[in-house]
Amino acid sequence: MQKLPAVLGGSPAFNSLVPMVRPVLPQFDEMEAGIRQILSTGMVTKGPFLREFEEAVADHLGVKHAVAVSSCTSGLMLVYKCLGLSGDVIVPSFTFMATVSALVWNGLRPVFVDVDPQTATLDPQAVEAAVTPQTTAIVAVHNYGNPADIDGLQAVADKYKLKLIFDAAHGFGARYQGVPVGRQGDAQVFSLSPTKLLISGEGGIIATNHDDLAAAVRMGREYGNDGSYDSAFAGLNARMPELSALLGLKSLNNLEHAAESRNETAALFQEAMGCVPGIGFQQVRPGDRHSYREFTITIDAGRFGLSRDELALALAAENIDTRKYYDPPVHRQTAYRQYDTGQPLTNTEWLSANCLSFPMWTDMEPDVAMRICEAVQVIHEHSQPVHEKLASK
Repeated sequence: MQKLPAVLGGSPAFNSLVPMVRPVLPQFDEMEAGIRQILSTGMVTKGPFLREFEEAVADHLGVKHAVAVSSCTSGLMLVYKCLGLSGDVIVPSFTFMATVSALVWNGLRPVFVDVDPQTATLDPQAVEAAVTPQTTAIVAVHNYGNPADIDGLQAVADKYKLKLIFDAAHGFGARYQGVPVGRQGDAQVFSLSPTKLLISGEGGIIATNHDDLAAAVRMGREYGNDGSYDSAFAGLNARMPELSALLGLKSLNNLEHAAESRNETAALFQEAMGCVPGIGFQQVRPGDRHSYREFTITIDAGRFGLSRDELALALAAENIDTRKYYDPPVHRQTAYRQYDTGQPLTNTEWLSANCLSFPMWTDMEPDVAMRICEAVQVIHEHSQPVHEKLASK
């Protein structure tokens, strides 16, 4: 007898919820000596673990400076501020809201442009078409951990003498043309929150090869105070605590394994779901490596038989958690509608309505991944009765 989807009365694929993420954290005995040192010395911030962590990250990324901050968002705020940006900044709308909120906090005007529908990253041609005399910078995003078209964007930035910044929140573990993302552009800002491959609890890293920018953001994370108690500019309290730096330092040891593990799981997902009509995958450019902070598919409702939202509901009945990133896109969010010029963002709108992110974590058991894929297959095979069932609710 053919298995029925849970939404039609079949047994769920999982007895308990499969979460979106399972942070991989060091064992306590790996942390114990460092924790004891922090507690015994009372040096809970601005201490040796912060310096060691910054040096280790800079070495890993191959950059001159890695500045640790309290969050990726505060890092973006400081970079935008310390680069002296003004006027208009070109940015995707298909991104997390913090990419744009940090611009607005700095009194800058976001100019939304479209992304490539295959890679879900900023389209250099769309960027160039949006450049005006008021444009001072381009902000690109490594969406879901897929490296942006860095060379294409750098060519536009060079042509028009613009700053190039990357929101690399999903970037740890990603590689661009064989090298870690982070050393390209004027600055890249990473997240270290629990959903990422490199974890410090909360926190961020600003990576740059520019000495002046690194010095400015280090001052900026201390209120703009250079130590004389006279603020050179209005900064933030964006310091990273020692406990976070210690956690990040231990997590860094697992980063390469995390990236390899997630790429293996992504390959399994793609192989198992690649034959299902209507399912599309994010394209990774030759020579690049995705970090797979998220594993995201697109749903062509006409071919799959269900909309993205219907599939999400059917998977919820199977105890499989999912996310709809980024819906709504930033230009349609209440705080940022005023910056929407009405310029068509066709790919952004389509991706926003049709992308679905699946559970993904380091060392995901192959059986878990396969059962997720099998649930998708079964739901597709029963798409018409599933559609009718959901429509009747």
